[in-house]
Amino acid sequence: MTITCAIIDDEPLAAGLLESYARKTPFLELRGTYHNAITAMKDLREEPVQLLFLDIQMPELSGIELAKILPKYTKIIFTTAFSQYAIEGYKVNAIDYLLKPISYQDFVSSTNKVLEYYESLSRQETYARDRFMYVKSEYKLVRIMLDDILYVEGLKDYIRIFLKSGERIMSLLSMKKLEETLPQPEFLRIHRSYIVHMTEVRSIDRFRIVFGDEFLPISDNYKQSVQQYLDAHTLV
Repeated sequence: MTITCAIIDDEPLAAGLLESYARKTPFLELRGTYHNAITAMKDLREEPVQLLFLDIQMPELSGIELAKILPKYTKIIFTTAFSQYAIEGYKVNAIDYLLKPISYQDFVSSTNKVLEYYESLSRQETYARDRFMYVKSEYKLVRIMLDDILYVEGLKDYIRIFLKSGERIMSLLSMKKLEETLPQPEFLRIHRSYIVHMTEVRSIDRFRIVFGDEFLPISDNYKQSVQQYLDAHTLV
C-alpha cells in the first residue's frame, strides 16, 4: 500500500529533513512541501493527501487552525519543537505528535501507525463489499458470512463467534485484529470481551444488548460510541 503525503513547515531545514525521511520510506509518496499554511491550504483542499506532516507554530495560520478546516480524510502527524502543544494536537484527532529534532526511527514509528490505519480501513471496505470472511478453526479455514454473525466473544487468545443458526465457531484470533477488520459501525465493540453486529440488535435493556436470554454488558469505555450509534438510529 502507498500513502500520499505532504509537508508543511516554515523552517526550511526541518522541512528538508522530513522530505528526506519521506523519500526513503517505501510506502510514502510525497506530493508536496510547503513553507506556510496559506499556500498549502488551497492545494490540500482541492487534492487532499492521506497524510500531512504539519508544523504547529507558523505565522498567519497555525497548524492547529489549519487542521480544523482540512478534509477529515487527511490524517495528521504534528511536528513541533514545543511539547506543550501535544494536548491541543490530540484534540483535533492527530494520529501522532513528533517533537523536534525528529529522528528517522520516530518518523517511521509514526508513519507505521498511519499505514496500519489505512490497511485496516481497506480490510473493512473489502469485508463490507464481499460480506464474508475466512477464519481458522480446528486446523481448517471456515467461511463465515457477515450477515450470519450475532456477536463475538473474546476469550484470552481466542474468539468465539455466535451465529444466527446457534452455531459457535472458535478461532485463535485477537479481538483487536477482528475489531480492525470488521466494517464499522455495523460491528461495534461494546466491551473488552464483546463485538456486536448492531444491525442484528433487536433490544437494549438498561444499556445491555439483548440476544434472546443473553444480556451483553456495554462497558464505560465503549458507551460513547454505542450511544452515538443509537442516537443516529433513534426516533424521538
